Amino acid sequence: MADHPVDEKLPPLKMATTGLQHVAAMYAGVVAPPLIVGAAIGLSATELTFLTGACLFTAGLATFLQTLGIWKIGARLPFVNGVTFAGVAPMTAVVASTDDKSDALPIIFGAVIVAGLLGFLAAPFFSKAIRFFPPVVTGTVITLIGISLLPVAFGWAQGPAPAADDYGSATNLGLAAITLVIVLVLRRFTRGFVKQIAVLLGLVAGTLIAIPFGVTDFGPVADADIVGFPTPFHFGAPQFQIAAILSMCVVMVVSMTESTADMLALGEIVERPADEKTIAAGLRADTLGSALSPFFNGFMCSAFAQNIGLVAMTKIRSRYVVAVGGGFLVLMGLCPMAASLIAVVPRPVLGGAGVVLFGSVAASGIQTLVRASLDKDNNVLIVAVSLAVGIIPIAAPEFYHAFPENARIILDSGISTGCVAAVLLNLIFNHIGGREREAEDVTHPMEAGDEITEASRAAAMP
Repeated sequence: MADHPVDEKLPPLKMATTGLQHVAAMYAGVVAPPLIVGAAIGLSATELTFLTGACLFTAGLATFLQTLGIWKIGARLPFVNGVTFAGVAPMTAVVASTDDKSDALPIIFGAVIVAGLLGFLAAPFFSKAIRFFPPVVTGTVITLIGISLLPVAFGWAQGPAPAADDYGSATNLGLAAITLVIVLVLRRFTRGFVKQIAVLLGLVAGTLIAIPFGVTDFGPVADADIVGFPTPFHFGAPQFQIAAILSMCVVMVVSMTESTADMLALGEIVERPADEKTIAAGLRADTLGSALSPFFNGFMCSAFAQNIGLVAMTKIRSRYVVAVGGGFLVLMGLCPMAASLIAVVPRPVLGGAGVVLFGSVAASGIQTLVRASLDKDNNVLIVAVSLAVGIIPIAAPEFYHAFPENARIILDSGISTGCVAAVLLNLIFNHIGGREREAEDVTHPMEAGDEITEASRAAAMP
């Protein structure tokens, strides 16, 4: 019996190039949190490089746990794991509230360790929510994942720094557009292996085209060391403060919610639906990776949604390809010069490729919604309201500005709020006293009209 495509081992060259493509797609997302937190603390350039390399190293270890797995740990799906952006706000809040900035990272690391261990224990209970994720819920959440990520691509397309004079310039937007066109042309007019690595080729071509415009910076390569190891507890032994621990536990719940949605999304895309056992194993990998990460000076880890789009687009479903990507992440953590090569790719070029990647995630969600019986009024309402709730943080970023900071950790995540809304509405409409409504067909989302038959159509005609 042939192996499922998820368990397929591809030829070495194909494994290496497609694995590198995954790294290129998620690199900016991994390095952004340590850069933001490190800048808030006031780390030197050397320490900031160290922190970034540590996060790449721990992302690689977490990816190994998720893709290869040990015991009951790891979803064994093609998931890339990395630093969750949900933790940036509470981590910078910890920095702001710490008088001696040298204590900030140890306090953050201590909170992440505790939150990771608690999440590991809660994983099997959290996974039991799988029965509350039918296609109407998963399709909505997958669509929201894509929609939520698109603004990231648009931000990249404008440039690396909003305060810069060239932010949103014609040059930056032009480079993003050229990269997008290159990827589309490769996807349309090539076949086989070249078609599958279209994103990677687009990133390389876009970077080369950007050189004459002075957008490509090779400085990081020249300044980087060849070898470096993330020394355990380089910034000091972990410290445990209740307020920081509570805030990171909230982030862990948000991260587990998003990872559950990501696993369901990827399960649909690779045609190996994620069941309760898979989700529990995947959450164990996320949480254990998070608990171990601070030992090597890394932050909380979670599954990266942007790489789901890459799997959907390339149709390469092998988890071993992503494991190779994890190997590249470990290598970059141990070799700062290797890490700096990815950093050379200009942000606008990443933005152009990101439009394809993140749009593919949204398209996958729409494909799932096709199977969600949207001819039923209850399901239409579930999708309509959940999408609206999830889009609030994107369309109106300051909508929840009057809420407490801890509440905003959840509310400012459209994926989390949309997921919670979809689950609750599905419970109300399809589980709690909803059986009588299950067979109702509608012509309008606000009307629960009778079933439309050929006879009724004929009777209605003048």
